[in-house]
Amino acid sequence: MVRLTDRSVNLRMEVRRMANEVTTRLGPLTSSDTGEGPVVVLLHATLHDRHDFDAVAPSLSRRQRVIALDWPGHRDCRLPAPTDSLTAAALADALEDVVGALDSPAAAFVGNSVGGFAAARLAITNPERVSRLVLVNTGGFAASALTNLYCRAVGTPAVTRLVLPRLIRSYMRSTSDTDREIEKRALARARTPEGAALAAALWRSFAAPEYDLRPQANRITAPTLIVWGSKDTAIPLRFGRATAAAIPGSRLEVLPTGHLPFSSDPDGFLAIAAPFLATATGLGTAR
Repeated sequence: MVRLTDRSVNLRMEVRRMANEVTTRLGPLTSSDTGEGPVVVLLHATLHDRHDFDAVAPSLSRRQRVIALDWPGHRDCRLPAPTDSLTAAALADALEDVVGALDSPAAAFVGNSVGGFAAARLAITNPERVSRLVLVNTGGFAASALTNLYCRAVGTPAVTRLVLPRLIRSYMRSTSDTDREIEKRALARARTPEGAALAAALWRSFAAPEYDLRPQANRITAPTLIVWGSKDTAIPLRFGRATAAAIPGSRLEVLPTGHLPFSSDPDGFLAIAAPFLATATGLGTAR
């Protein structure tokens, strides 16, 4: 027999799953929303989508409410604004809007690549909204004259169309069926005019001064775990060490993967990240 309280919980969960758009200054963001409990928000990389986290989201959602976003222009999420308006800083602005719409206290954030930048900036600008921070092969902490030149070059549309498919294969270092599906989706987007323009705009923004979070990193007060795939060619491990050095009290863990450790080695990732996320909530291990 199902108790009324159980029915109420199930109804709330069903309503949440149906209402999977959040209005932001970049337009509506689509998301999945599963599980009950303290909130964990998953943020993906450029030209990827929320399904990058499919290998770990079910385990996390057993004890937590897991919200996985699609950035504007990615997967099912439309980009009503001009492509040039899609910058890393604009994604971070949109994340602030999402957090403002959440009916929850502080949440934990797991951000990969530009998703890590957005999560880290939120921890700087709105520290009261961030309970835990997991940065996975993150951007935002690796600026230099050389990296800025590289980002501007990749952000040139003609260069983007030429190098992006090769770059995706290189940084993915695909080893699993899940990896190969993710790589296939990212490559398909990269080969469309819209996807190439979107990626070019984001890559150009990686050279902007506001993308460098190091001068403000000491304002991150949320406990921070940094997970890095050591075989990543887009953001090599030396940048993971620089990120750990920049964020006070952070911890760096390294896995022998490419840019998406949570897909390439989900068990290894969960062994590191799930207890860290559970510590913030008083839960046991989320696996």
